Amino acid sequence: MVAQPTDLHDADTQDAAAAAACPVDHTAFTGAGTGDSAHHGYEPFDMTDPFPAYKRLRSEEPVMYDERIGYWVVTRWADVRAVFDDWETFSSENAQAPVRERGAEATRIMKEGGFTAYSGLSARIPPDHTRIRAIAQRAFTPRRFKALEPTIRENTRTALQRMLESPDRQGDVLHDIAFDIPTITILTLLGVDPAMVPTYKRWSDSRGAMTWGDLSDEQQVPHAHNLVEYWQECQRLVVEAHQRGGDSLIADLVEAQGAGAEITDHEIASLCYSLLFAGHETTTTLIANSIRVLLSHREAWEAIVADPSRIPSAIDEVLRYSGSIVAWRRKALRDAEIGGVKIPEGAGILLVMGSANRDEEVFAHPEVFDIARTDARNHMSFGYGIHYCLGNMLAKLQDRIVLEETAAAVPSLRLTGEPIAFGENLSFRAPTSVPVTWEA
Repeated sequence: MVAQPTDLHDADTQDAAAAAACPVDHTAFTGAGTGDSAHHGYEPFDMTDPFPAYKRLRSEEPVMYDERIGYWVVTRWADVRAVFDDWETFSSENAQAPVRERGAEATRIMKEGGFTAYSGLSARIPPDHTRIRAIAQRAFTPRRFKALEPTIRENTRTALQRMLESPDRQGDVLHDIAFDIPTITILTLLGVDPAMVPTYKRWSDSRGAMTWGDLSDEQQVPHAHNLVEYWQECQRLVVEAHQRGGDSLIADLVEAQGAGAEITDHEIASLCYSLLFAGHETTTTLIANSIRVLLSHREAWEAIVADPSRIPSAIDEVLRYSGSIVAWRRKALRDAEIGGVKIPEGAGILLVMGSANRDEEVFAHPEVFDIARTDARNHMSFGYGIHYCLGNMLAKLQDRIVLEETAAAVPSLRLTGEPIAFGENLSFRAPTSVPVTWEA
């Protein structure tokens, strides 16, 4: 895209110019200039099964301009990594920009509601990113995560027991297990009452829909109200930390500020705004996908039941094979090249990690799910470079605990065979349910 990072609806002339700059004629492979086939089967918002389209893109047009979204779509591992690694050329400033322009009514609601939230880290650039991340890392420590482990395990056992009490032996991993556990964890980490799980989930759903969804102006309105509430709550939590202190990540940041750390209340609230979404939404999906993928590969499930020490490598393979985030955005700050393709200054770039993670040049037999794979950790589901996910250890910790407890409590767990749907958006591949059953 050749435009500002907050607006994907450029002038028609800009889209036409960018499309003309695309070095590969879409019609060369299809004989048609329009329609799905012109993009090798790639549908930006369809997460049902994007992998065949990813494979075609890697083979036929690994750097493709998609005029439907105004982004250059990058699908090969080496190219994705190179863009992530070159933050000076490819800025993260558009990572949290709305995929679809906000309508007038949603804009009014958010402006009048005082909504000024900004990215915690993922859309910030140095030097602000460097400064804030260094401060956040002081509070986001393995020690704090380790202290949460008994609570995560107990919450998992409670959720499992509740699901297994179903008289018809039918459950839903997403809603019965994965939904609450990461949310309770991140709320506890931030010093928020876990009873507010439903409220924060509602706000997070709106955050995801407004940023990465394809909403009409009318559909945006209720989400705009939710985001105003969400931001007001983040600001309230910072005020409360100043007044009461406490043992929480927010209190740690306020304490660091008082000790001279260069971080403002607005930046702390913005970190809260980001963490309350990223800290549970993607982990919920990771847990749901882990059980979904392992159960659909029965030999892998039976392997972790027999030997739980294989769970960490299984988690890395799930992240490679079916990660929570399959695409992320960047903006070219100057004329550049990606994979030999010229990219104009100001262009929007969509890095498809879900494709990079199945690149034949990096992973042998990449379409095969194999928990014995030795190079699965080369996946890029947590990003790469200076923006590598700060919470990756916490996400893996929670997933490991859930898999350990589930495999031990109900080894006969299996998918019901019902079709599994995935929500439509640009970046997140999240199942809407994972229906399961088990033996008496």
